[in-house]
Amino acid sequence: MSKKVLLGMSGGVDSSVAAILLKKQGYDVVGATMKLWEAPIDDAKKVCEQLGIEHHVIDLREEFKKRVIDNFVCTYMCAKTPNPCVECNKFMKFDAFYKAAKEYGCEYIATGHYAKVRYSEKYNQYVLAKANAEAKDQSYFLYGINKEILPYIIFPLSEFMDKNEIRKIAEENGLEVAQKKDSQEVCFIPNNDYVSFLKEINSFDTNNKPGDIVLNTGEKLGTHTGLINYTVGQRKGLGIAYKEPLYVLKLDKEKNQVIVGTEKELYSTELVANELNFLIDGIDFSEEINVMAKIRYRAKAAASTLKIENNQAVVKFKEAQRAITPGQSVVLYVDDIVLGGGKII
Repeated sequence: MSKKVLLGMSGGVDSSVAAILLKKQGYDVVGATMKLWEAPIDDAKKVCEQLGIEHHVIDLREEFKKRVIDNFVCTYMCAKTPNPCVECNKFMKFDAFYKAAKEYGCEYIATGHYAKVRYSEKYNQYVLAKANAEAKDQSYFLYGINKEILPYIIFPLSEFMDKNEIRKIAEENGLEVAQKKDSQEVCFIPNNDYVSFLKEINSFDTNNKPGDIVLNTGEKLGTHTGLINYTVGQRKGLGIAYKEPLYVLKLDKEKNQVIVGTEKELYSTELVANELNFLIDGIDFSEEINVMAKIRYRAKAAASTLKIENNQAVVKFKEAQRAITPGQSVVLYVDDIVLGGGKII
């Protein structure tokens, strides 16, 4: 009897090809689209019909608002920069979706993410690792998932090196989504205009008031238009004149100040993170261990040390990192394996 898998289908080419690959591998594939926002589901339904597999819609809008949108707003209210994809993967795609799989009688769940789950002899457990195509690897966004479900996750695209290979498979199988563009936006932010989205929420007025732009010395250089309009590392749109280029170094919520400085001041050799989640058992964090750390999705992993103190991760970099941003995630790797991560504070 073939093993049953619930595949998350967005209607994009990645998840559609994942369905083809799973069927070829002998799985009994059930397609499901999570209704998280007011996004169309027609493409996903059409692909399932074309491939002859069931298609279900799982309405998770209420949970999505609570876990992802409210967190997004709250993080900005705290003058930090959120990463909603991390929250969505943790609570929606690899929690609520896994529970739905059980209801449909599926042993496994699968998605079109570029990441890998494999059994590690070194750690004697299933681990999350980078995909073969490192340029497209999405393991950074997945550190927050529950390690207990790793044995039941399948990433059919983990071995592919190039997106063109994926599109070719879609074309060979006559899928209309073969050349569908990848989404580059946060799904609930129209036109990627997060400021307009936040301004529509009345409770956010506290972080949308003008205040001072100052140097670290306290010297006032100008006036900002509301903390929601700024993030660490930003240079453009400051509206101030100075003898050298200035960048946002910090957002001070209590004083309603944007603190700016030179590019050199953007670099730091240490960060602290909380809301930790680790995917590997049996590691002693009381002593410093060597890891590779990514401070944002597009950043290169940097050599560093990790130590846990008072339930917080202290990460010290061998070389200073640019624009370490509160609210973003730091994700920690040992070789190609995701050790875990947390939120930068």
